[in-house]
Amino acid sequence: MKKYLEFVWAILAILTVFAYLLGYLKIISTFFVAVLLFTTFIKGQLVIDYFMGLKDVRLRYRIIPTLWLSIIITLIGVAYYLPIAPSQ
Repeated sequence: MKKYLEFVWAILAILTVFAYLLGYLKIISTFFVAVLLFTTFIKGQLVIDYFMGLKDVRLRYRIIPTLWLSIIITLIGVAYYLPIAPSQ
């Protein structure tokens, strides 16, 4: 189990470095924002499943943090993609 958690941790670290590099290199487009939101969801789901220990519990207990994560990611995406009216 320890090796598996180390593998999950490595995936989390790689996705975090990927997000950091996109920000550092200022590669910002609507496509990459969608990719970042998706990778953030994947990272959150990995934390929920493996580090919170909810991988092997009933679905009704796993669905609460997953729904919360989905709502937050969706709201961030909606806020990003909403058009901003120029100030006059």
